[in-house]
Amino acid sequence: MVVGITEYAQDALGDIVFVDLPAPGKRVAQGEAVAEVESTKTVAQVMAPVAGEVIAANTGLANQPETVNTDPYGAGWFFRMRMDDPAALDALMDEAAYGAHVEEVSR
Repeated sequence: MVVGITEYAQDALGDIVFVDLPAPGKRVAQGEAVAEVESTKTVAQVMAPVAGEVIAANTGLANQPETVNTDPYGAGWFFRMRMDDPAALDALMDEAAYGAHVEEVSR
């Protein structure tokens, strides 16, 4: 599983200037703060969407954190993880539900 932030989130944060990522091998619980994003506006925590083990981190973001702004769904990924239970994905919002949620909170 690849973890990052959405287009909406990166836009709300503004210009990303630093990303602190977990080290490969780190075990995380669902909902645990596992990464941190610093922008010109604020600092935000990134929570693990599911429980599992971090297997890779996007080390390229150390020198080019702005990649999160320009390509959040591609080269701006944060980390990859091996899920403990792939069925946990069923409890997460799909793209349509997330879009409706964003629309609601943006009002």
